[in-house]
Amino acid sequence: MPELPEVETTKNGLIPHLLNNIINEIKIHYPSLRYPIPKKLIQILENKKVIAINRRAKYLLIEFDCGSLLIHLGMSGSLKVLNKKEPLIKHDHFEIIFKNNQSLRLNDPRRFGFVLWQDDKQHQQLKNLAPEPLSEEFNNNYLFPLLKNKNKSIKGLIMEQKFVVGVGNIYASESLFLSKINPTTKAKDISKKQSQLLIKNIKTTLEKAIKAGGTTLKDFSNIEGKAGYFSQELKVYGRENKHCFLCNDKIFKIQQHGRATFYCPSCQK
Repeated sequence: MPELPEVETTKNGLIPHLLNNIINEIKIHYPSLRYPIPKKLIQILENKKVIAINRRAKYLLIEFDCGSLLIHLGMSGSLKVLNKKEPLIKHDHFEIIFKNNQSLRLNDPRRFGFVLWQDDKQHQQLKNLAPEPLSEEFNNNYLFPLLKNKNKSIKGLIMEQKFVVGVGNIYASESLFLSKINPTTKAKDISKKQSQLLIKNIKTTLEKAIKAGGTTLKDFSNIEGKAGYFSQELKVYGRENKHCFLCNDKIFKIQQHGRATFYCPSCQK
């Protein structure tokens, strides 16, 4: 699943291609995603100019003076900028054709993504989201008080959108390893010092992943169809039974909250 670094990578790749460009045509090839693609987009966006491209959590926002287009990549979605004459491929669901003959296409084999429209730029999906992990607001004065009395595991908590957005499974495992915190530790048992270190490592891990163009394990590719390279930097994620880079003991894999967790039981006690 594309996580925060992958969505940020996509956003940064779209800006030089889309910003200030004018839409010529909207094509809905296969409307059946998680939510049906609104047919009204065909009329609403004709001759409209892209004025900004932003990200909130794992959502992309393409902004216009009349509203905003919200795109979620789901489990397997990707966006690519191509010449409009390039033939469609399987699972191309949605296409924006610009007057400069470029085409933005959403491809989503598993169809868990979606494209929505909001006139006033206040999407329901964005209303109750927590702080961004790379923001100044995500600090120990914010996080540590939230940990008190929480019986949920620390890994489960930092992956909940109501506490902090965008820290997906890969980056939660990696940040906890760097912080030497066992992912099964109850949130209420995390010390203030551990909380501060975890915040630092979440930020560092995400920043490095963005710089590397995200992580490609299976589906993700950037707008040029290229893989992200942060997978080469992973210390624990996907390394079950391989030797830890720090202590040489084996990496364990367990299931937490329906997701795979990777950690070193010797380093993360």
